[in-house]
Amino acid sequence: MQSFAKITAQGTYVPEKVMDNNDFEKIVETSDEWIQQRTGIIERRIADENEYTSDLSYKAVLDLQEKYQVDLTDVDMIINATLTPDYKTPSVASYVQAQLGLKNAGAIDINAACAGFTYGLNLANGLITSGQNKKILVIGSETLSKITDYNDRSTCILFGDGAGAFLVEYDKEEMSFIASNAGSDGLKGHNLYCTELSEEMFSDDLENHGYIVQNGRGVYKWAVGNVPNIIHEVLNQSNYSIEDLNWFVPHSANARMIESICEKANIETDKALKSLKYYGNTSSATIPLSIDLAIKEGKIKKDDLILLVGFGGGLAYASTFIRWTI
Repeated sequence: MQSFAKITAQGTYVPEKVMDNNDFEKIVETSDEWIQQRTGIIERRIADENEYTSDLSYKAVLDLQEKYQVDLTDVDMIINATLTPDYKTPSVASYVQAQLGLKNAGAIDINAACAGFTYGLNLANGLITSGQNKKILVIGSETLSKITDYNDRSTCILFGDGAGAFLVEYDKEEMSFIASNAGSDGLKGHNLYCTELSEEMFSDDLENHGYIVQNGRGVYKWAVGNVPNIIHEVLNQSNYSIEDLNWFVPHSANARMIESICEKANIETDKALKSLKYYGNTSSATIPLSIDLAIKEGKIKKDDLILLVGFGGGLAYASTFIRWTI
């Protein structure tokens, strides 16, 4: 008997503290008008000093549970996408597993930066359709403020903190996942990195140890040049076309970048769902935050066709084409 994977619930969490564009005028040479014009960002959320990625993940799952009244006691796997774990080990997923009291759940973190959440969804789909698991929490969560250099004018204005979670379950009849793809262009990894144990590749920039370092132009050029092809590649695996899409959910890195991608891919810009305006770039959390906002605005309906495309550090990407089943 064939097993299908179905998305059955979603939830999010963002910290209470708001940092708007005017706050950056006191830190670096910039302005609200300059930031909005170039990024589309107005404000972002910042975690408290003692609030970490696992806290955000846990609260996103609680939101999911409260909104959909789902039973999580039989969750058998937790996948947490993040590049800002509390510790190198134990994993954020293990902390979430402990906080939820899920004694029979496996727990892993994955790091594909801004592509992490879509990688996590595709992994969950594979685990369920293979019969290995039946109920998986997929979480994308970040506390990027903890690795942001607030003296770096070009990057500090971009990043925020937040988390989003999906519940993916085994189903005998209905499936969410239609097609997917993934890849990486590691030769361009120097355009977006955060140093840790190895300094070899980025030895000329040791003063940025521990902080996010980004070549904005390099990432922009790569994304606009490659994401439209990624979109067409995944749709070619299905019986659907660009015109069939109800919604397009790219990683919310930059509003201007998303507009250029839509133009090159022939996607109407009003079909692109974003979360950057009020949350900034939250890396692996941008896609679930975008979907949550669209649901609250009454945009997404059951059976809508939605294409999710994550892309970022690596430079890695992953997309998943789904039918909304909630």
